[in-house]
Amino acid sequence: MEINGISYSHDGKTMHLKDVTGKIEKHKITTIIGPNGSGKSTLLGILAKNYLPLKGEVILDGKQIHQFRPKEFAKKVGVVHQQNSAPADMTVEKLVSFGRIPYRSFFSNETEEDKRAIERALEQTKLLDKRRKPVSALSGGERQRVWIAMTLAQQTPYLFLDEPTTFLDIYYQYEILELVKQLNREHGLTIVMVLHDMNQAIRYSDKILVMKNGQLIAEGDPKTVITEKLIQDVYGIKMLIKEDEAGLYTIPVGI
Repeated sequence: MEINGISYSHDGKTMHLKDVTGKIEKHKITTIIGPNGSGKSTLLGILAKNYLPLKGEVILDGKQIHQFRPKEFAKKVGVVHQQNSAPADMTVEKLVSFGRIPYRSFFSNETEEDKRAIERALEQTKLLDKRRKPVSALSGGERQRVWIAMTLAQQTPYLFLDEPTTFLDIYYQYEILELVKQLNREHGLTIVMVLHDMNQAIRYSDKILVMKNGQLIAEGDPKTVITEKLIQDVYGIKMLIKEDEAGLYTIPVGI
């Protein structure tokens, strides 16, 4: 997926993205980071075809994404938004089944292929024993896995996640990120996510895109992109970068 000179404004006045150019590499985990208001979620929204840029283009498999029909695009890209809701009595299995909508006509019944895809998605997210439970009865981390399972039922090669660890305690944050890594490593999904936590982004990403004031100011391997100077320039905070057997990590030392 190629990002070519994207600019975007939703109020016609303030520019939220300015000439953003970059690349999402297949079969890798790419994480978008930056301060609040830097354009992280807006960029992900452009890539997910939720917003139409003022100028520039996003190319997927040699084709501009706005040229894809909705169902065609939904077979390419699955999206888990930052906030999601479902009716209180909806079961896990029923919600996951909505991931099959791109493959069905309005009046068609569930096929054997649909059933296999739903079963696989429940298995990959370890929700088989929760399938009959209402989504509202689950913990925050379990609910997040249900939304990921719904996108897995779409059987898309791309998975986008907008701040998937927000509102979760630390255990469920790492549970979700370990699931993301597993989906990438074992199933070859190309994953793009927005994260706030710098250390999580470093640990779970093959590539990082750094945003500031609507511009992409750095991209590449976390080990080369994340420097003490970049953190100071982007976030306005002094941090030390250390390394142990698990890899790089940062420690704040002051403003």
